[in-house]
Amino acid sequence: MNYTILGIESSCDETAAAVFSTNKGILSNELFSQTALHARFGGVVPEVASRSHLEKIRPIVTAALYKAQIELGDLDALAVTYTPGLPGSLLVGLSFAKAVAYALDKKLIGVNHLEGHIFSACIEHTIPFPFVCITASGGHTALYIVEDYGRYTLLGQTLDDAAGEAFDKVAKLMHLPYPGGPVIEKLAAEVGFQDFFEYPRSTPHSLNFSFSGLKTAVLYDLVKREAYAMESKTFLKEDDLLLKQQVASSLLVCVGDIFEQKLALVLKEYPVQAIAFVGGVACNKYLRARLMNFSEHHKKAFFTPSPAYCTDNGAMIAFVGHYKAMKQEWSDFSLDIR
Repeated sequence: MNYTILGIESSCDETAAAVFSTNKGILSNELFSQTALHARFGGVVPEVASRSHLEKIRPIVTAALYKAQIELGDLDALAVTYTPGLPGSLLVGLSFAKAVAYALDKKLIGVNHLEGHIFSACIEHTIPFPFVCITASGGHTALYIVEDYGRYTLLGQTLDDAAGEAFDKVAKLMHLPYPGGPVIEKLAAEVGFQDFFEYPRSTPHSLNFSFSGLKTAVLYDLVKREAYAMESKTFLKEDDLLLKQQVASSLLVCVGDIFEQKLALVLKEYPVQAIAFVGGVACNKYLRARLMNFSEHHKKAFFTPSPAYCTDNGAMIAFVGHYKAMKQEWSDFSLDIR
């Protein structure tokens, strides 16, 4: 059976749409990023995000169809993110997909956003099962054992902040631009990715993550160094580039150590064939290199998506929607956001 699937993603601050076909794979992958809209707030504002989705979803879907050289009537189904995410953002994507599917009598497929990330590396690579997948972004950080398409088990997840959120919050402490990940990596590279301050590596014997404590450790270390005033919430050493570089470098090395620590625990318990690193944080070249070296050392294949498939995107939703269509796993119109 051949299927042509439109994937729609609107769980947070990217409006995305993509087309996937059985014979040709990804035919298009269009996205509007709201980063510039949220930068002055230092983080995503839900109301701003949902309003932007309302403005952009139709032109983004139209662009995806145009690039794929198909029309709405050529689709077999619409796959759409329904969980997890910001309620208002999810509602825009789901409502749009439902309306189109109902009007044109097309099938509807609800997709878990995290499942999209888990299988995002499979868009470009044939990954042997079972594999361990570490997903990391501004909204989630988790470990999964992946046994097959649609078959995966959660091993551990963040108990508080996600890895990308820690980057954003530490960057905000030092009055650095949003999003924090790219600027943290840039500053860390300037001093050679060294561990200057030895921040704590939390939950060493657990598969769960905790980055809130790491963020707090950075905060109190800055206070101790008389670089941050708690009362006024002010970074006091705006001109101290070296301090910013050392904080960024120590933070990044710490996160890399935590990722390796968790993966080492997984490899002791589960006979996996490969390691996958996905999500927005997987754009980080330093962390990609760390985990690639870790995988080679443990004689495991290593896979990570291209940057376009690391951040939130429609292609991963269309891809998951496609294998669900192959299994006839349709959703009905009572599907709601969660």
